[in-house]
Amino acid sequence: MTEHYLEDFVVGQKFGSGRLGIDAARIKSFAPEFDPQPFHLNEEAAKRSILRGLAASGWHTAAITMRLLNESELKPAGGIVGVGCDELKWPLPVQSGDELHVESEILDVRQSRSQREIVIVKMRTTTFNQKWRANSDPRYQYHRSTTRRRRMIGTEQETHRALHPGAHRRQLQIGTT
Repeated sequence: MTEHYLEDFVVGQKFGSGRLGIDAARIKSFAPEFDPQPFHLNEEAAKRSILRGLAASGWHTAAITMRLLNESELKPAGGIVGVGCDELKWPLPVQSGDELHVESEILDVRQSRSQREIVIVKMRTTTFNQKWRANSDPRYQYHRSTTRRRRMIGTEQETHRALHPGAHRRQLQIGTT
């Protein structure tokens, strides 16, 4: 797939992923190390819980979301580098037999104030199950800020001038006084 640069991102643009099946073995393999609660480890205990059945940890769901995001159509040059998360909620449990996929929507694209060669792309990523029910509810979206590089414009010096249009003039002014 093609890498995406600043010029390739548009607010409202959407990217989808493939699907990943979740089974009891996968749920139970994550839980002991990262979220060892009975409703993530034991079917009988899970039936008696508020979740009414074995369910993946929310952190497992977040990790699955990241995997699907990395395997999705979204291929930023320089990779997906998380610089923050505005909100993360799990309104529905992920249970054995679910098949998850993600959809990401670009919310904002801006150049970093401190590092001009970096572009921040803010997006909403929603994880859905096979019934298109959100495991990350659309009213409570997961926002993820990611960094993107700009496309190179010719030589590195030409790219620097394009990214910092006033810098070259300032250098010339300093050099001529």
